Amino acid sequence: MASPNQQYHGATFKPHKHFAANSPFFFKKTNLYTLALLLFLCTFSYLFGVWRHEGGGGVLSVNKSAATATTSTIVSIPCNPSKATTAATRGGKPLDFSSHHKADDLDFTLTSEVKSYPSCNVNFSEYTPCEDAKRSLRFKRHQLICRERHCPEKHEILKCRIPAPHGYKNPFKWPASRDFAWYNNVPHKHLTVEKAGQNWIRFAGDRFRFPGGGTMFPNGADAYIDDIGRLINLKDGSIRTAIDTGCGVASWGAYLLSRNVLTMSFAPRDTHEAQVQFALERGVPALIGILASKRLPYPSRAFDMAHCSRCLIPWAESGGQYLIEVDRVLRPGGYWILSGPPINWKKRWKGWERTKGDLNDEQMKIEAVAKSLCWRKFVEKADIAIWEKPINHLKCKVNRKITQNLPFCSAQDPEKAWYTNMETCLTHLPEVANKEDVAGGELPKWPERLNAVPPRISRGTLEGITAETFQKDTVLWNRRVSYYKAVNNQLEQAGRYRNILDTNAYLGGFAAALSEDPVWVMNVVPIQAKVNTLGVIYERGLIGTYQDWCEAMSTYPRTYDLIHADSVFSLYDGRCEMEDILLEMDRILRPEGSVIFRDDVDMLVKIKKISDGLNWDSQIIDHEDGPHQREKLLFAIKTYWTAPAGGRHESTTSS
Repeated sequence: MASPNQQYHGATFKPHKHFAANSPFFFKKTNLYTLALLLFLCTFSYLFGVWRHEGGGGVLSVNKSAATATTSTIVSIPCNPSKATTAATRGGKPLDFSSHHKADDLDFTLTSEVKSYPSCNVNFSEYTPCEDAKRSLRFKRHQLICRERHCPEKHEILKCRIPAPHGYKNPFKWPASRDFAWYNNVPHKHLTVEKAGQNWIRFAGDRFRFPGGGTMFPNGADAYIDDIGRLINLKDGSIRTAIDTGCGVASWGAYLLSRNVLTMSFAPRDTHEAQVQFALERGVPALIGILASKRLPYPSRAFDMAHCSRCLIPWAESGGQYLIEVDRVLRPGGYWILSGPPINWKKRWKGWERTKGDLNDEQMKIEAVAKSLCWRKFVEKADIAIWEKPINHLKCKVNRKITQNLPFCSAQDPEKAWYTNMETCLTHLPEVANKEDVAGGELPKWPERLNAVPPRISRGTLEGITAETFQKDTVLWNRRVSYYKAVNNQLEQAGRYRNILDTNAYLGGFAAALSEDPVWVMNVVPIQAKVNTLGVIYERGLIGTYQDWCEAMSTYPRTYDLIHADSVFSLYDGRCEMEDILLEMDRILRPEGSVIFRDDVDMLVKIKKISDGLNWDSQIIDHEDGPHQREKLLFAIKTYWTAPAGGRHESTTSS
């Protein structure tokens, strides 16, 4: 403890008499010297800083050159984002994301040459790298393995831009696009001949018309869906996500959209090679895909309803593995709908040119596989049969002990579905305590399920993701999308964008924030993502797929109107070439389509340099929280260009 006589040299300090007597002169002299010294140092520092900024000095000058050599743009920040202009339509004013103020701390000048990417040969206008017909010939025909994804080797990857066909036009706006497509955009008439009697597609003048017919619904998809709706409830929001195997031109999915059912339609690239392309041109979700030897690229318990209308899949063959795969992706309590052979064979067998015995045998085999999956035959009426998956496996497990039929899968993760082999075993459902419980948790009805905490999160099955995480993410993306619309006001114009791709979707917050707009979003969860969140996206009533962005996507060129890329290039940094990912984006983006990149500013500068070589118009924009965030946004527009009339581009594969 301090002595009571101890003096403290603080605010109450009293100097000695001798010191006090001389203090005025002492302080006055000291202060003058101090002020003079400080003034000199400040002046010197300022002049030295100006000299460095102007590039003076040998080492400083070299460092500046090295820094500018790695950049490619002057970054501008909108003063008033709500008035920022966007891409005009073809022939109008070009995209303008210019701002009134410059970000001086990011004012870079291009000093290195931009690499230019030439156009590919015109015969690549529909090139789908991982479904290339010539490459497929190298693989087995057994179980249709040849029709699965087979991507080019690194040395085979094209380093050129895929041209649009001559005369390509912006698609019809939704909902008109459901019924019409420009001939020049998908110049294939063979479906109008092959399916002429089934009312799939008609050609007239400069456009195709889609009457909504199908092989098993000649009266149109609407009437067919009404028939299904009389058997199961399509109106109460309990059925939101669906999968259509062998979708044709996706009329079933197209007409379900008016009933708030979002369908993942898929079909292989085969003799009807344009069917998925037509679906996407119509503004309907679709992917190229096939049930063969690999799992479909979707998580378990994803879809409320699965559908096959004469899709020609041999459901009972190969140990029933195709129906087993449908079971994996079907949610507890979900429905499988089958129309076409062998359903209603007693009435239709002559038209199918098959014997009664053959058709009866096929149906019995399908019934047996469905029973081994513990499905219940819900109803069969006329040309439609519906089975229902159980809500849990309590009863199924008891029966397994007795029948020993189709064992449960032992170890393989049911969520794993990227180049994953199918198995002839029953996928486990999450454990439940009572027979009335829904395995994995009961889902709210649409639209409540969009923003309700998904069961995979509320039950703690995703590491590091909580209900609070989900709720904050929802708020965050509502704010971010509002900012996107302020910068690019065409996002608010109904019909400007229809097909949207989110390349790193996380919890689906970007898509959820657009749910009131006339768009659909393909939510991609990269296989390199830290946490597999695609199941959450489906529990929200959205759709998506797995993807490795070091490979091409299973879709046609010019699929998407807008691509959103949040931290994709940071995720793939060092995994594969940035230019290959950007060339793939260029392939699947429509002319005059947009891209929104969100990443670290250094990464965006590299992206912009390559995108300039792709002839994109682009601009780096401030983060929604202001200029002091390292994360920035790059808005880019693919310029309009097509193959020349009757001409051919020079093909190139050089790097």
